Amino acid sequence: MSAPLVTPLSPTANPEVAQLATFFNETLGFCPNSVLTMQHRPAIATAFIELNKAVMANHGRVTSALKRLIGYLSSHAAGCQYCQAHTILAAERYGAPQEQLDHIWEFATHPAFNDAERAALAFAVAASAVPNAVNDELNDALRAHWNEGEIVEILGVVSLFGFLNRWNDSMGTTLEAGAVAAGQQHLAGQGWSPGKHA
Repeated sequence: MSAPLVTPLSPTANPEVAQLATFFNETLGFCPNSVLTMQHRPAIATAFIELNKAVMANHGRVTSALKRLIGYLSSHAAGCQYCQAHTILAAERYGAPQEQLDHIWEFATHPAFNDAERAALAFAVAASAVPNAVNDELNDALRAHWNEGEIVEILGVVSLFGFLNRWNDSMGTTLEAGAVAAGQQHLAGQGWSPGKHA
């Protein structure tokens, strides 16, 4: 794509969206262009921000960093380079260990990940596949380490990024400088590039 499908509006275009979007100053350090595009219909932007806040809230063992790593693997499975850059940046900002950032695609065997994290991450990849690849073995592994509320959190992250992956890949949303830098630092060795989001 030579340009985004829809032009993002100014961060101050809608006062309610602008107020809610301060949430992203913590998570990313900037308001994402995806939200600035959604605000062409402010109700979509505000509903999305509220959903994002609810899904990504830290209730305990499904940590903020793990949620961002789940979002990364989900976005990688969907092929969305925009969301891959955002989630790896947010995982770093929320304190994901460097070893996990460096070895995210080796989560099944690398010692930086424990069995509970492996179960969550394997489930995220399968739940993001088209067609869906969740099976009894993955469900049993997930249940062995996480309670039902935690499983809802994990699938909430996968589902949130399912929406975002479709939105940003179809929109051709332009990546922000901070996200590009994070993608180049952590993901370029795995073949990541900004692609249509440059």
